[in-house]
Amino acid sequence: MRRMPAAIRPAPRPPRSRESREGPPGFNDAESPLAWLRARRGPTGSPLISDEQFLAGERLRADFERAMLNARTTTNWELAGGGSRSATAAADLSDAALAAGERYHRALRSVGPELAGILTEVCCLAAGLEQAERRLNLPQRSGKAVLGLALTALARHYGMLGAQPDLLHGILRWGVEGYRPAIPPAAGPGEA
Repeated sequence: MRRMPAAIRPAPRPPRSRESREGPPGFNDAESPLAWLRARRGPTGSPLISDEQFLAGERLRADFERAMLNARTTTNWELAGGGSRSATAAADLSDAALAAGERYHRALRSVGPELAGILTEVCCLAAGLEQAERRLNLPQRSGKAVLGLALTALARHYGMLGAQPDLLHGILRWGVEGYRPAIPPAAGPGEA
């Protein structure tokens, strides 16, 4: 077996402490498409996604994981006779999972079915943009734009964008000041 040159070999992971071995593994930011997009810069030098978009996507992913919506291929041993667990531990976990699932589905309903697919693929299932484009039958190289729109709608749902003007309900007329022509006053009956 050939060894990789030291220059391209990944750095070894630090050993996990005893406390971190007992809990569930954390999420690896290096594998997150959102973290990748946040770290990259566009042609103007700004990040490809804003902090609000990143936080909204991470919040959706957290609810997805808490709701345990990932498809399992093995048995879930977390609830199996641990002996030291109280009788209500399973009920508490179930209530937390149901609440997270409701938050997740509410968020997807708020962005609409057109944008929910790319949020699920990229934020929750950690699919890359090209993979999400193929799965959702999107045109090539359009995933970044669609994801940006979806993350903005999601951040708006979570209230992360602050007060946004309601443009549709604030329009009273389609014109600027002085767009109407001046109409001279009508002449009286004896005036010509």
